[in-house]
Amino acid sequence: MSLLVVGSVAFDTVKTADGSAEEVLGGSATYAAYAASFFTPTRIVSPVGEDMPEAYLEELHEHNIDVTGIRVVPGGKTLRWTGRYSDSFLDRTTEDIQLNVFADYDTTLPEEYLDSDYVFLANGAPPAQKAVLDQLPDRKAALLDTMNHWIEGDRDGVIEVLDRVKAVVVNDEEARLLTGEVNLLTAARLLAEMGPDIVVIKKGEHGAILFAEGRPRALHAWMTEDVNDPTGAGDCFGGALMGYIAGRGDWSLPTIKTGLLYGTVMASFCIEEFSIDGLRRVTMDDIEQRREELLGMIGWHE
Repeated sequence: MSLLVVGSVAFDTVKTADGSAEEVLGGSATYAAYAASFFTPTRIVSPVGEDMPEAYLEELHEHNIDVTGIRVVPGGKTLRWTGRYSDSFLDRTTEDIQLNVFADYDTTLPEEYLDSDYVFLANGAPPAQKAVLDQLPDRKAALLDTMNHWIEGDRDGVIEVLDRVKAVVVNDEEARLLTGEVNLLTAARLLAEMGPDIVVIKKGEHGAILFAEGRPRALHAWMTEDVNDPTGAGDCFGGALMGYIAGRGDWSLPTIKTGLLYGTVMASFCIEEFSIDGLRRVTMDDIEQRREELLGMIGWHE
């Protein structure tokens, strides 16, 4: 089954201690859709400006991504984000953000997208996310991603979306901000009470917490010394998770747990290069090999 990804397609400028990349392809929907498309046909919805190279859209199309929902706004400019990471990559500072066409766009879905069974609401404004859900009353499942900007600026809107989705993926800082709780297990319980059956709290290099069926489960991160750019890793994580679920057409806990393994693997490829370069070079054989290696890291039987 196909997956619908809604979010941003953007240009990123990323600065780290070891290098930088200017005006490279980025955006929450780009990362999520690219990761998901390894596992299922994927549809993407986002506005872009006339400055978006046709070659970028063609690349997405060639990677099992339907780009019908990417609307080119006449005379518009694509969203731009500039960020700098600390030497440890633990802190990220947004130096500049120009929302441009992403500030106010039409979320009307193409008619051929209205049969989408699975939806990944990548980082975006709650009103836009609600408008998408309104158009898909027969969906099987939707997953929400969000960030501090929306939690601080429209907390009520985020909570309204939470009540309408089956899963939410946030990082530890966002979980604490949204719930007001320091303890992550308590935060996960409170998030589950807001509506979702599945709560995933990302903890970066320390893995993630899955809270489902009333109890937590811990997921180990991929251990690596090869980190160049963490931008988009969380989007790849969520995109691959929903891509695997949509590809299987199954919302059972075993499928979700396997999807989280694939999400971890795709995020690990993402951080090794700037932009989506870490994903561009990956094959399914690479993905399966790393998943097996990840299971070996997690195992404690020897």
